[in-house]
Amino acid sequence: MAALTNPRSDRVKSVRALSRRSVREKTGRFLVEGPQGVREAVRWRPDLVVDVYVTPGAAGRYAADIVEPATAAGLFVHEVSDEVLAAMCDADAPQGVAAVCRVPESSLDAVLAEGPRLLVLLTNVRDPGNAGTVIRGADATGAAAVLVSEASVDVFSPKVVRSTVGSLFHLPVVTGLDIEATVARLRADGIRVLAADGAGERLLGDVDLTPSHAWVMGNEAWGLPEETRALCDEVVRVPIWGKAESLNLAMAATVCLYASAGAQNR
Repeated sequence: MAALTNPRSDRVKSVRALSRRSVREKTGRFLVEGPQGVREAVRWRPDLVVDVYVTPGAAGRYAADIVEPATAAGLFVHEVSDEVLAAMCDADAPQGVAAVCRVPESSLDAVLAEGPRLLVLLTNVRDPGNAGTVIRGADATGAAAVLVSEASVDVFSPKVVRSTVGSLFHLPVVTGLDIEATVARLRADGIRVLAADGAGERLLGDVDLTPSHAWVMGNEAWGLPEETRALCDEVVRVPIWGKAESLNLAMAATVCLYASAGAQNR
């Protein structure tokens, strides 16, 4: 492995620049920080991995999980100093490993061609942690894909990527979608569209979740606007039996997705 020790080198600057959305869009690349995300990239989508960067200490700890599989796959693995990795990464503690990856190509057409049974559509979701957690929950529950509106956070930003903990490499994530056109397309393909919102008259436990369906999740602060709820087949709320005012987006999405997975996998 070629050692990189200068934190002010052009390569380091180019990697660090991927923290900016404009650079990610221009280059079609994004940064993965930490062993969990890099391991899943190497394991499941080595075709997307451009370079792997690892400190000497991390090279030993993650030899079997990352370094050896990456080398066997013909990927470029670079040994870097702790200072270089810190200069490359957005995280305060990148844990000794990072990778530059190509943004995966995905489309709504490709997702629908597979006959999906469970989808989640995020609209106006702005918090990186919430978006990443929903992607992780969709992965855990076997959803076919995560669909993201054009008004939502960039899912390839460092904070979102970190919060997915590698799930970004397990299922398609389609971005830049128009919410009205997407809902219409889902319904035209026979997929029921369920709005998850506290204004819903139907309780989660009263809804038949066995047919193919997509959950629509809205903004963390104001939920789904009336015009979006009106596009959907049903508006569903998660019951709250205690004194909590509400569930946050990621919690509500996880509850809904697990209810769907349970209904479809009985």
